Amino acid sequence: MSTVEIPKLLDDAYIFPDPYKATDHGLLAWGGDLSLKRLLSAYQNGIFPWYSKNDPILWWSPNPRLVLFPQDFKVSKSLKKSRKKFTIRYNTSFKEVISTCKELRQDTWISDAMKKAYISLHVKGHAKSIECYQNEKLVGGLYGVVIGSVFCGESMFSTVSDASKVALWVLCEQMSKSGGDFIDCQMPTDHLLSLGAVAIDRKDYLKMLYTCKGKRVELF
Repeated sequence: MSTVEIPKLLDDAYIFPDPYKATDHGLLAWGGDLSLKRLLSAYQNGIFPWYSKNDPILWWSPNPRLVLFPQDFKVSKSLKKSRKKFTIRYNTSFKEVISTCKELRQDTWISDAMKKAYISLHVKGHAKSIECYQNEKLVGGLYGVVIGSVFCGESMFSTVSDASKVALWVLCEQMSKSGGDFIDCQMPTDHLLSLGAVAIDRKDYLKMLYTCKGKRVELF
């Protein structure tokens, strides 16, 4: 990791350091709070919070950045069959989606404070969820923050095989229909790479974000 000094954010200031000044791993700043104003400022500048229990709030702008263009989502024959098993809903169970994401991960970054903050974003219309139901039971879903024509994915879960993949597929379809540009997947993972996501340089990601964040798109 780079040895550059990591700046602390002040509680009453909502301006972040230049994301290009992040460390080699992407750590940009620490401290501050999870207020609506600060979170929106972060996402609008390609920054997101991610930290473990007992750590201060850590703010990241990783390089490379993982993104998924809706048209590039890879649909297998088995996934097409799986989709028929689910009923899809939008924004009907945001609290349950984020709560289940939290519960299914032992060492999760989704603290009670994070959960409360993103529910507030949802209430204000900035955070959205897609849910997969089976026999009227929530079995998969995802949630994230909408910035212009970009969906900043935060987490997903599945208690039935392929449920989270179907939710992501539906998100890609909705973005294509409504004029959404891309999904910010944040950090590269083998799972998301296998579904069509690509890792791009941070400078290219920020250029795309700055172009897209001023658009007005109603994803769902």
